[in-house]
Amino acid sequence: MDDRLSIVLLGKAGVGKSASANTILGRAAFESRASFGRVTKHVSMETGTVFEKYVTVIDTPDISGSEEQIKHFCQYFLQESIPTLFLLVFKIDRFTDEDQKTVEATTRVLGPQRMKNCFLLFTGGDTLRTSLSNYISDYKSSLLPEVVKSFSSRTHLFNNEDEGRRQVRELLLKSGHITTGTDLETLLEDLGLDPFYRKKLSLSKILEINEKIINEEPLKCKSDLSWYFLKKLMMVNVTARKIKCTSASESNSDDSLSDDFDFNYLFASLNDDESLNPLDIITALFLCSDGFVHQELALKMSMCQFSVPLLLPNCDTQQCTLMLWAMRDIVKKYRPSKLSESRGFIEERIVLSELPMISFVRLGECSLSKSEILNKLLSNSEQYHYTFVHHNMECGDSPRRISNGLTEMTWYLPCGNKNMDIFSEPVAIANLRGDIASFETQFSFLCRTSAAVFVFFDQLDSECELLMNKNHKAQIFLVGNQQNKNLTPDSLKKVATRLNLTKNNIIIKSKQTNDADFVKSLKKVVSSVLTNPQLKMSVEQMADVAHELGITVDEDSPECQDGKKNADAITAEIEDTFQFKENQFPLQGQIWKELTFLEKEEFRLRKVGSEDIESYKSNLKKIKEEQRKKQNSYAMSSVMTCFISAISSPHRERCYFLKWMRMNIDNLSRSKLSGLRELYKEKCKDSENKQEIKEIDQKLSSSSLGVEHFFREMGQIYEASLYLEETDPSRQQLKHLPRLCAQLLLDGFPLELVDGDASNIPLSWVSDVLSQLNDLVSPKNKILVVTVLGVQSTGKSTLLNTMFGVQFAVSSGRCTRGAFMLLIKVNEDFKKVLNCDFMMIIDTEGLKSPELAQLDNSHEHDNELATLVVGLSDITIINIAMENSTEMKDILQIVVHAFLRMKEVGKKPQCQFVHQNVSDVSAHEKNLRDRKLLLEQLNEMTQAAAKMEKREEKNFTDVMEYNPDTGNCYVPGLWNGNPPMAPVNAGYSETVYELKKNIIQQLGECESTSNNILEFSEWITSLWNAVKHENFIFSFRNSLVADAYMRLCTEYNQWEWEFKKEMYKWVTTAETRISNFGSFAATSEISDMNEFITELESEAITELTKWETKILENLKKYFDQSEGHVYLIEGHREEFSNSIKSLRRQTERSVLNQITAAADIKKGLKELDKIRATYREETEKAVCDLIDECRKKKVQMTDRELDESFDKMWPETLRTFSFSEQQISNIITNVSHQLRSNLSHKGSHACELLNKKNLKDCGLELFIYKPKVAMDKYKDTVKRFFTWTGLIKTRQNIADRIISDCDYYISDKVKRKTNYRDTYIEEILHIIDEKLNKADVNDIEFEVSLKQHICGSAARKFQKMHEEFIQEKDSYKSMQKNKERFRTDFKDVFHKLECQKKAEEFTNQCLKPAVENFIYRSLGPDIVDKMMTKEEFSTRMSFQYSILLDLISKSVFERFKSYNQSYEDYVKWWISERIREYFSFEFTVCELEDKHLKCCIKHINAAIKKAKAEKTDSLRTFVVKICTELGDKLVISQDALDAFMVLNNADQEQFAHWLNMFVEEMTEYLREKFKNTQFETKLSQLHIKPENELFNKVVGCGKQCPFCKTPCDAGGENHTQHFASLHRPRGLGQFSWENSKRLTTNVCTSLVISDGYFRCRDTRNEWHPYKRYREIYPNWNIPPDVSLDASDYWKYVMNQYNKEFAEEYNAEPADIPDAWKRITKEEAVKSLKKLFNIK
Repeated sequence: MDDRLSIVLLGKAGVGKSASANTILGRAAFESRASFGRVTKHVSMETGTVFEKYVTVIDTPDISGSEEQIKHFCQYFLQESIPTLFLLVFKIDRFTDEDQKTVEATTRVLGPQRMKNCFLLFTGGDTLRTSLSNYISDYKSSLLPEVVKSFSSRTHLFNNEDEGRRQVRELLLKSGHITTGTDLETLLEDLGLDPFYRKKLSLSKILEINEKIINEEPLKCKSDLSWYFLKKLMMVNVTARKIKCTSASESNSDDSLSDDFDFNYLFASLNDDESLNPLDIITALFLCSDGFVHQELALKMSMCQFSVPLLLPNCDTQQCTLMLWAMRDIVKKYRPSKLSESRGFIEERIVLSELPMISFVRLGECSLSKSEILNKLLSNSEQYHYTFVHHNMECGDSPRRISNGLTEMTWYLPCGNKNMDIFSEPVAIANLRGDIASFETQFSFLCRTSAAVFVFFDQLDSECELLMNKNHKAQIFLVGNQQNKNLTPDSLKKVATRLNLTKNNIIIKSKQTNDADFVKSLKKVVSSVLTNPQLKMSVEQMADVAHELGITVDEDSPECQDGKKNADAITAEIEDTFQFKENQFPLQGQIWKELTFLEKEEFRLRKVGSEDIESYKSNLKKIKEEQRKKQNSYAMSSVMTCFISAISSPHRERCYFLKWMRMNIDNLSRSKLSGLRELYKEKCKDSENKQEIKEIDQKLSSSSLGVEHFFREMGQIYEASLYLEETDPSRQQLKHLPRLCAQLLLDGFPLELVDGDASNIPLSWVSDVLSQLNDLVSPKNKILVVTVLGVQSTGKSTLLNTMFGVQFAVSSGRCTRGAFMLLIKVNEDFKKVLNCDFMMIIDTEGLKSPELAQLDNSHEHDNELATLVVGLSDITIINIAMENSTEMKDILQIVVHAFLRMKEVGKKPQCQFVHQNVSDVSAHEKNLRDRKLLLEQLNEMTQAAAKMEKREEKNFTDVMEYNPDTGNCYVPGLWNGNPPMAPVNAGYSETVYELKKNIIQQLGECESTSNNILEFSEWITSLWNAVKHENFIFSFRNSLVADAYMRLCTEYNQWEWEFKKEMYKWVTTAETRISNFGSFAATSEISDMNEFITELESEAITELTKWETKILENLKKYFDQSEGHVYLIEGHREEFSNSIKSLRRQTERSVLNQITAAADIKKGLKELDKIRATYREETEKAVCDLIDECRKKKVQMTDRELDESFDKMWPETLRTFSFSEQQISNIITNVSHQLRSNLSHKGSHACELLNKKNLKDCGLELFIYKPKVAMDKYKDTVKRFFTWTGLIKTRQNIADRIISDCDYYISDKVKRKTNYRDTYIEEILHIIDEKLNKADVNDIEFEVSLKQHICGSAARKFQKMHEEFIQEKDSYKSMQKNKERFRTDFKDVFHKLECQKKAEEFTNQCLKPAVENFIYRSLGPDIVDKMMTKEEFSTRMSFQYSILLDLISKSVFERFKSYNQSYEDYVKWWISERIREYFSFEFTVCELEDKHLKCCIKHINAAIKKAKAEKTDSLRTFVVKICTELGDKLVISQDALDAFMVLNNADQEQFAHWLNMFVEEMTEYLREKFKNTQFETKLSQLHIKPENELFNKVVGCGKQCPFCKTPCDAGGENHTQHFASLHRPRGLGQFSWENSKRLTTNVCTSLVISDGYFRCRDTRNEWHPYKRYREIYPNWNIPPDVSLDASDYWKYVMNQYNKEFAEEYNAEPADIPDAWKRITKEEAVKSLKKLFNIK
């Protein structure tokens, strides 16, 4: 038979051709949807393997409109050599004329030969309520039966909603393209398990989070059955075997009776073809799964008290397998009769227990239900067990297709109570499915391994050869039913005689015996066997029997045996656990605990005493390094070498190895620790035995052993290696370890996150493992985290195991300390819902554990753990094992602390309270009062926690979203009855399932974005470093939060600059319009200046409001996005919003001031312009008269003659004018009034100070700060904080900076050569007030003297500027200045040369200055724009990083000194240098100039063209039109324009011609001029100074750290909290010890966690603890140095320049700690990058 096949689907549109094609291929290959139009528009093909055939499926468009296309395809593309099946598709519906036409079209297309290979395929099988044949025959009135007849009844029905493969198989069988498959193959296809028969189903696949988790739709098809069973079983749900598809008739049943209702239906069998026997499903799953799934299935089935497979049949190979490995993980506890009095118990792996086994088999047919009898035998009156599936269970009567020959096993284990135990001794029960005549091998196995075999029969062959085998060791018991007529006493006697059976070996159920009595008699017989069993055998020992009988054993696989061999080699060496750990794990013992102490002490500094903090920390670091050296001195132990080698083996072998390791170690621990545990329990009852408890706890800790100890040692080996040189061979050999562990995480093994014994996280190890994990899965690396918290022994691990089907590693005999994390994959289809690729499950040790309660730091330990796991989680399950909430205060306090801390750092985990062991169905309602009480307690705890954390939250709902009704889940008890025979409570499983659904839905709806693995790793690091501090909130620092904040700052800076730039452009245009107001170039129709200014102010407010709204909207959009972890910085939203509003206010003030200033200047010139215009007109008239006079002579006059005539006319004309001299104002008086007004609200003392000195005497000399107060008194105030000279120097620096800023402002105004305005002094006083406020200076004497100095100096400069302006605008001087221009114009007009000359004059005097002015106005913002593209100017923190990196790169002391002493001056200088550097090497300023030049010329040419196009009556009108067109863009000098208009009678056309030529010449001239102008010169001419704009952006609020004077790094102007990323040793800020005068090395990031004190004027000279510095400086946040090397930068600098700084500060050099001396320049730079989060 050909292994290739083509299938062509034909039919009209919308009948389901594409869906049927997908069903055939078993995947969504073709687009298919419910549609009224066509989905398929062209012939399309897809291929796939279907039942081992290479199938090409061809989907075609609607045949009614595509006959020729399809016919052409069939003729030319279908190969005759490949078999082809044609399917004409119809939908289950009314057969119409259109359908008939489709049949006819198909006949035409295919032709008679191909029609023989054509089937009618009906779709919509899910809607059909009857059989297909009935459906066809019901259409007697239509042509459908005839059509079917013409197809020789070649018909088939598809249900495209059913993913099962059976319907496809049946179609290919009908068409003869495949032969009949085996029962196993067909069943696996029905169940959708056929792909897993060869490539086995893995545990990770089963545990995947997918849509089926939250989908509770009834089962519609067989392919859902196995997955439904798995879903239920993995959650240990005892209803897992109740699996049946819901047929369409069931789901759509109608209660009403109709006339044609078929009452025969009521008598029909309810067991339809859709039902499958649960045993077949279980057998199929075991056949299609790998060994690890086998173990999980067997364990979960055992917990449900289901029987588990002992011998698994394969009906295809007729082989069976002993499921030894599958049962390896089942551990049982029980109490045999001998331990009843002592209340002891036996706990062991069930496959190792040597127990008598009683087997139950069937010979021939049997009317008794063997399995039902067994269930009754194993159940007492209080508790019925559905251990074995039987005929009377749901689907139990469905015929078994593949499970005959299955031998199941279960155990009856006593609890030690005679009244409850059915059997007082443990016993194994085996049950063979099927007739032993058909399964002789299984029967032989049971006879050789059982103490007794009970044979159920109805009829016995007198020969009974099967029962006569001499090798059988088991007693044979016959169990018959008298109700069977074939069973007679005679026949029974013959068999008994042959088998040498006594009457005790024969049990007959007589007609009078009911089931209860029969089971009682059976129990009696079994009990007698157990009294003296002839054979006891463990399942492990049965493997030998299996091998003898040719039965395969699942453990025989090479991978399993290799894993076992490696594990046995390691565990065989363990005799004394304590000694083994000492010898083999030297790195994780006392050394690791000592390292843990050192790490925490570095952060907490509890034992620093009076020692210098930095020296103390240096010593701690040195001891740490010594401990790491000690670790590195140990060679890797032989066991660890074997262990690492074993986990380096291939995937499956590695997994088997770790399983064997865990089981071997648990077996050892179980046997060796039981006595110690009992003693511990006894001592814990008496709280006075603290010392003994500690000792026993130490022994338990030392003696307990788990796989986690091997990984812990591996982690320590790796961490210690990081202290070696990078090139060290030992370090290189260990680089692969994190990847190994990452692979294990991916395989589903838990990884220890928190070392429970040392209460520490090996951060480098965990981080590198997660980094490798990220590399393995990227880009699919997003995770969501679910954690659980609760009191010890409240079922947390069980809850997680039940919920997610996982198994967390637990050291045998005690609850594991610490926390473990485990990874579960999210199904591809479900990733969009959860927005993640994996789910991380974290299991934690119990809080308030009795063991730790005896230790001093138990509360601290619980707080650390709770804070860590809550901080890592997206949802935290708070597990409470009690119904009454009043006993939960301790745990609630811990939990509330953790949630409060998370809220503060921006993380918003959700929580779910789970109340365990609440079985009452009305618990939710009954606990309404308790829920209210819980909320009250949560509120109470919140208030207490807030008080401790210095917060203000009042209610728990302030901390997080919590609804008492939906946030609580009540879970019934785990066991349904009394263990060990109690199954898991179905209510427990169902409630946990609901909880799981709820959690997944909450995660899907979660607003915050999921972290990727690297971000999760960063959270671990930052949280753990923070919890090492006593004050978590104030010590938390996280690079993700910092990164999110940095991004917001970058965005905000862009918005801010965009706003400023646009408003600058608007102001430039406004100033241009004001300058041109009332002139020829004016664009406004308003004639009144005041009205025009009002209009401009209104426009300004509109523009400002528009931009403010835009930026606020940008901010809202930024926080609405899901990416970038914006939820972490939600707390900063308000301060950035306030910064935007503040920016608007500042800009509004500046804009309105500039408009007012421009208007004032214009108004001041108005009168002067009017007078000068009158004089100019008179002069022009005189010149015109002279020209007329000269022309009347009708003689050609020489230039000399013309000059003489002009010189004679000029003085005569001027004498006719009455020139009035302009009044000069007294600027000093004006300034004095302004200053007095400014200081009026400062009190009478300020006025007294002002009166002491005349303003004209101020500012003549350099300002030197000299305090007027008594020196001795003030010295005492600043004692130990500032030196007296230090205070003076600080104030002097403040004064110098303010004077520098004001001088810059004054010189800028003077350069503009305008008249003085009072607003200038107002602005200067505003600058001084703002700077003093930022510097927190409240010294009135200092303020008055500084203002007097600045205002005195300013007044003199403004007086001079004012006088020069008056002189410049003097009418007589102005006329004299223009004399030569009049002379030239006079000559040109006389000689009739004015067109060319006037065009040149207009270009040079009017346009050229205006264009230059425009370019220099525009260039400033452009330069800022270019600089803003540089990373260093994107945010404050980027700038700080860049400037510090530059400092250390250059390594020049003078620069460090300047940076520390004159920060703002240095920053301004550095920015200017960057601008020069970038524009010298990277950008060409000429490009920017050329851009604006081209823009101007374009506008000028357009204005000329427009003026030419419009008819004008004179040249004057022509020029006015040009100026008006350019009025919004260019400021054309009124003086130049007026002078140009003099004697201007040029020809308009000629003027325009010459003007175009001169504009071209001007363009080239300016281009060349710009090219040859120095960049420095250009900078001086810019209206906006780039260095100032950039400085204002990066200098921030200007606040400095109160201790080390480091500038604040916070973004936005109106932030409420100041912080600095990098604090420095206080010695660099001129602080020294009072007694020794040595510079201090203390860093504020260490001081704030020390027990030290400080005092200063802010504390009123009272000592105040550094830890409570925020009481004095509430607006400063100084987080501790979380990485302990963050300040390495300044430590390196201080060490390098210790002597230089000391000399500069007149102090002695500092005592540099040894650790500082070892810091290299590279390490300093590295710490800088890490601190500023530079990747």
